Amino acid sequence: RAGAAFQYLLVQKTGAQKNVGLIQLNRPKALNALCEGLMAELRRALEAMESDPEVGAIVLTGSQKAFAAGADIKEMQNKTFQECYNSGFLAGWDKVSVVRKPIIAAVNGYALGGGCELAMMCDIIYAGEKAEFGQPEILLGTIPGAGGTQRLTRAVGKSLAMEMVLTGDRISA
Repeated sequence: RAGAAFQYLLVQKTGAQKNVGLIQLNRPKALNALCEGLMAELRRALEAMESDPEVGAIVLTGSQKAFAAGADIKEMQNKTFQECYNSGFLAGWDKVSVVRKPIIAAVNGYALGGGCELAMMCDIIYAGEKAEFGQPEILLGTIPGAGGTQRLTRAVGKSLAMEMVLTGDRISA
């Protein structure tokens, strides 16, 4: 249900005919970092919107400061490769890309790392003047892990994608 209680999301139906599903990431103190709980709630909200015949499209957004500043590094910093591999770490992160209804990312502020990947999974991205996109994982000694390298290449071309992934540089809207 669209009105179900969520800890990390604000979910509602909006628009003149209440046919637009609005999902807002809501972890302001963590700049909407994508923790496991938030991603599980996002999958649940998307499934509810997808099965709701009144919803024709979905808007996914964050705050003015951050769409999503990436995966929750605090949550994953102590995980070993083996733990991530065996637990299916990042499994289900691609739910956005398989929803059959159009999903629009409304991005303002930071869309970094997993947040950039989440925006790229959407069908359309509307970027505000303060939007900043980046894949800064290299600065932590890793690379994008949820399909970001492939999606970014398709979105901005090989050269800019390589530059962003290999330097951690950001691009503006």
